[in-house]
Amino acid sequence: MAVNLQAAADKDILSIDGVQVYVGQAGIKKTGRDDITLIVLNSANSVGAVFTQNRFCAAPVQIAKQHLAGHYPIRALIINTGNANAGTGKKGRDDALLVCQSVAKQLSCAPGQVLPFSTGVILEPLPAEKIIAALPKVKPVHWTQAAAAIMTTDTVPKAASRQVIIDGKPVRFTGIAKGAGMIHPNMATMLGFIFTDAAIAQPVWQQLVRDAAQTSFNAITVDGDTSTNDSFVAVATGKSGMTKIQSFDDANCAAVAAALSDLALELAQAIVRDGEGASKLITVSVKNAHTVAEARQVGYAIARSPLVKTAFYASDPNLGRILCAIGYAGIADLDTDKLKVYLGSVLVAENGGRAAGYTEEAGQAVMNEAEITITVDLNRGIAAAEIYTCDLSKEYVAINADYRS
Repeated sequence: MAVNLQAAADKDILSIDGVQVYVGQAGIKKTGRDDITLIVLNSANSVGAVFTQNRFCAAPVQIAKQHLAGHYPIRALIINTGNANAGTGKKGRDDALLVCQSVAKQLSCAPGQVLPFSTGVILEPLPAEKIIAALPKVKPVHWTQAAAAIMTTDTVPKAASRQVIIDGKPVRFTGIAKGAGMIHPNMATMLGFIFTDAAIAQPVWQQLVRDAAQTSFNAITVDGDTSTNDSFVAVATGKSGMTKIQSFDDANCAAVAAALSDLALELAQAIVRDGEGASKLITVSVKNAHTVAEARQVGYAIARSPLVKTAFYASDPNLGRILCAIGYAGIADLDTDKLKVYLGSVLVAENGGRAAGYTEEAGQAVMNEAEITITVDLNRGIAAAEIYTCDLSKEYVAINADYRS
């Protein structure tokens, strides 16, 4: 039921020099499909990462943060689906470390050079022994198979690539992601991984990753639930042959930043397009706010409103729900007489009420579309932000009611 989203063909996803991808079956998932992914890196790389801000963050998130703080060259990422290893206390952290130790032994590196990631059911012990037993049996695969192996309730594997020319060299970017429900910053249940052969210093890369996350994985919502396991990790192998970027002033930095952000946004939007039970992709564009934070605040009030989202599922132009959400967004000095609201190109509201030229027929025509933009002009500044969401359907309830069965 994904909204205008199809699985990428192998030929469209670029390999990245310095990265090898493997998948295997540990038997965590009841479906008998691949449920572990091992990504092996060359020893020289820069790694940027952004993690969930949920205080109940999962054991692998805690361990990954510790290992990144150790300043090791990262040699591998190990990802399992079917079990989140969250809400598992010290035992969960010990299990995540055991998996890292097993990967490290297989690759002849230190455990601190391995980053663990998990996704699936919360409050269940991680079957670490199954993962460890499966590791020697993993097989090399294409990126699209790795994208499929990290899925949970996703209906479509999410993978995409970009290529730009820097210093006369082709520089490649490839990413995979998973997520369909429990999606809301900070961050969204999502895992996102991007790899590039660009050469860039660690501090610069980390900031570019943070910036990219803010306008992509931290600009989406499906159901308003922030997960315990959210992770966005980007690795630059430095294998492209370009001159290494050492500062933000480097003339090539903008091109790398743009490719990274564009790819991250495509993957983030793919998560929303595949939102559990989704039939519509909704972009909430808020402009002329005092600050970006204010624009995001209004955007999220609309995007996470169950009443707004159910109206869109029904293709019902009950657009007063949008005004209601703007009103409770928490902007104390908002002058509602000055703002304008558009549905697509149709002016819906101005001067504190329904626009004189608005008709139900015009609103209905937009509501029937699969991809819809809501534009809110606050008319109080120059800042802007976009938030991406989907409608809320009966199928969302069914999927989450049956999730563990």
